[in-house]
Amino acid sequence: MPDVVIPVLDEAAALPALLTAMPKGYRPVVVDNGSLDGSGDIARAHGAVVVAEPRRGFGAACWAGLLASGPDDGVVCFMDGDGSLDPSDLLRVAGPVLDGRADLALGARRPTRASAWPVHARAANAVLAWELRRRTGLSLSDLGPMRAARRDELVALGIQDRRFGWPLEMVLRAAAQGWRLTEAEVAYHPRIGRSKVTGTVTGTLRTVSDMSRALR
Repeated sequence: MPDVVIPVLDEAAALPALLTAMPKGYRPVVVDNGSLDGSGDIARAHGAVVVAEPRRGFGAACWAGLLASGPDDGVVCFMDGDGSLDPSDLLRVAGPVLDGRADLALGARRPTRASAWPVHARAANAVLAWELRRRTGLSLSDLGPMRAARRDELVALGIQDRRFGWPLEMVLRAAAQGWRLTEAEVAYHPRIGRSKVTGTVTGTLRTVSDMSRALR
């Protein structure tokens, strides 16, 4: 069954419930990206494999988790560790990859309330998704953080971005290599704790900058 890479930076409040809700057979691989709140210890106490990645960056954490996952021919999933995503939705997202119907599956976020996805973050995502559809012809509505693919094939993609351009570069490289992509709706809840990225205008602008660089 799949490993689930969960990059975290100070997510101690969200991790216990998230890890407890992990579907049976899905092994969490928590990547501590420099937390000061004991996130790594909490994850370890809840049965997760914990990887320390001192180099800051969403992509750096995802890459470290990918390399720590296994086996090579298995499926690896990704999801945020802030409580905004329901681990049970991993079954819907990973299913098409597990049964061979898709090479890369993404979770299309559907907010459970308006506060879950701030307007500025939703607008930025919509623009990037539109540009992705225009360039690739893919019918994707979201660049969401919950996704699944075969580990060895994902490593071989050679994703270079180590910041917030990682999710977009993954899709662009996969499309260029003719991967079969699919999308499944997943619930998107208000995050637990203080947002460091999409919940802030500064964080959203930084993400858009990194993703724009990936598009170039």
